[in-house]
Amino acid sequence: MDLLAQFRAINPRDPGLMPPIPKAVCLLALVVLLILAAWFFDWSDQMARVGGSEAAEIALKSEYKTKAAQAVNLVAYERQYKEVDVTFGAMLRQLPNRQQVESLLVQINQAGLQRGLQFDLIKPGAESLREFYAELPIQIRVTGAYHDLGGFANDVAHLSRIVTLSDMTIAPTKDGVLGMDTVARTFRYLDEEESLAQRKAQKALKDRK
Repeated sequence: MDLLAQFRAINPRDPGLMPPIPKAVCLLALVVLLILAAWFFDWSDQMARVGGSEAAEIALKSEYKTKAAQAVNLVAYERQYKEVDVTFGAMLRQLPNRQQVESLLVQINQAGLQRGLQFDLIKPGAESLREFYAELPIQIRVTGAYHDLGGFANDVAHLSRIVTLSDMTIAPTKDGVLGMDTVARTFRYLDEEESLAQRKAQKALKDRK
């Protein structure tokens, strides 16, 4: 019996008597349909969950490696933290507090007098508040010899407190000596009450924006 005749001889009411080839084709089609149904209704969700689990496993392994490396270097991190803390503390001590600003002005004045300079002006300006410190500009006008002016600038730079000189101009005066105008800027740390007020002011400014 040829292949086409086998398919023509199929009796739907008695599938058990199907010829071998049509029976095999029907079984194969049934298997394919079962596989497709299983894929759409179950296996696809399982594969998605497996894929998500694999991604989570990769992320956890990466996190574990990072934490393991941090644990290995924990002693070094702690040492670096202590060094930074000490350095920050030393820098903070170089910032005068509110009560020490006046003594800093005296130190600047003494540095100029020791160089034989004459002060025509030494006037603190308005403070500019930052997050944890305040910047205080001090307008200075002194007269004297060129080398004495240079020595004074060097002395101010080496004070125990942080002081910078900016906007410096040097020009001869009508008295035949040199005059130097400059702005000395010093910085003081804010006390707890000032820091809290500054944070509240910054937050209010952000809220308005």
